[in-house]
Amino acid sequence: MCIVIKLSYVLFLFPSSFISYMEPGNHTHITEFILLGLSEEAELQPLLFGLFLSMYLVTFTGNLLIILAITTDSHLHTPMYFFLSNLSFSDICFTSTTVPKMLMNIQMQNNVITYEDCIIQMYFFMLFVGLENFLLTVMAYDRFVAICHPLHYTVIMNPRCCGLLLLASWLLTLLDASVHAIMVLRLSFCTELEIAHFFCELNQVIQLACSDTFFNNLVLYLATGLLVVIPFSGILFSYMKIVSSILKISSAEGKYKAFSTCGSHLSVVSLFYGTGLGVYLSSATIENSRSSAVASVMYTVATPMLNPFIYSLRNKDIKQALRKLFS
Repeated sequence: MCIVIKLSYVLFLFPSSFISYMEPGNHTHITEFILLGLSEEAELQPLLFGLFLSMYLVTFTGNLLIILAITTDSHLHTPMYFFLSNLSFSDICFTSTTVPKMLMNIQMQNNVITYEDCIIQMYFFMLFVGLENFLLTVMAYDRFVAICHPLHYTVIMNPRCCGLLLLASWLLTLLDASVHAIMVLRLSFCTELEIAHFFCELNQVIQLACSDTFFNNLVLYLATGLLVVIPFSGILFSYMKIVSSILKISSAEGKYKAFSTCGSHLSVVSLFYGTGLGVYLSSATIENSRSSAVASVMYTVATPMLNPFIYSLRNKDIKQALRKLFS
């Protein structure tokens, strides 16, 4: 685990040196890829630039306000809002790995991305999408304890436990992203270097390789099974227990109050997994990769943008904290 953290640290601070070290396996000496983006029609480029710039600014501002509201209001220094602030941070980083590069390509009318930048973008995209996945799982566990074991909530979800859950989420995603990045660095590529996407998506980069990609695909499927299916199953199990506990409450007001504490999280989970799984399940049947790239906008850009609205519009504590922040 320490080796993985050191590799991630080196890749973050000295990406060119690390990639140069791993370069011997890349016999074709690839220097750049071409990102085809969402559309090649010239008249659509200003529209796409304005649309994605607006979405990115809304995402960045909305999630930053959530973080500031939680950190400045002492009433929100609870496990639920602790994980929410980390989710907002992950959303900012998640969109910042892909959207700024796409905006720069549109503005400069140049779809080229260097080999080093492609590997770095792919690494951090996998890191933050994985972190988002684990944070949603941890937040579901937090709601499970709060509703099913309310008398023991403060004992179970103590600061040490919250810190360990966050640390485990980071370590697992660092491990996953590092393994995929290192294995891609050992591939050699053909002359066909066009990526039908607006960012360096792992699966499409692997498909461009000339060398054997059996182990890359094997690790990809195993990681998807372990790091997506298991956390998602944990979320489903938590909500099965939550629904069972809510149904046992006699009063309608008590049921509504209990459900309202997890309504926002359930909406975000549905949006994240619904759009993400929808894109990757449909990509197997859609022959046009460009269509898959357009569909992926939903979970890569739209979902992080909508998360602050979901939590702020349905949460009185967040609304009050935002009013204090502005006043």
